[in-house]
Amino acid sequence: MAARTATRPVPRTLEAAGKKLWREIAGEYELRPDEYRVLEDACREADLIELLAKAQRDEPLLIEGSQGQMVLNPLVSELRQHRATLSGLLAKLKLPDLPDEGEGSGGGGQPAPANDRSAKARDAANARWSRRGA
Repeated sequence: MAARTATRPVPRTLEAAGKKLWREIAGEYELRPDEYRVLEDACREADLIELLAKAQRDEPLLIEGSQGQMVLNPLVSELRQHRATLSGLLAKLKLPDLPDEGEGSGGGGQPAPANDRSAKARDAANARWSRRGA
């Protein structure tokens, strides 16, 4: 994935949240056709999350259940599930992390970013486990 110079058009059926996400990613990165499909799905999830979040703001957190008991509004669970789906779709794109200003890269006595440390620790663990089977 390389830095992008021209953007692919935003799909017409996207709403505001989806369009914003599309522009943020497609405007910055050159994606393969299959990645554009994943991005479009992620944008649709972003739109759905915005719609569900708005509905949840207009509804009480606790509602009456089938037995008359107070239960958590099902919109809370739906939001959680769709946020997890969006996270999974974005992870499939494997976009590089953008460095924060002033963030150290692990050299020069500065600590590595937490996500760098996690990735390195995961790689080390995978290397250890792959040697066990050999």
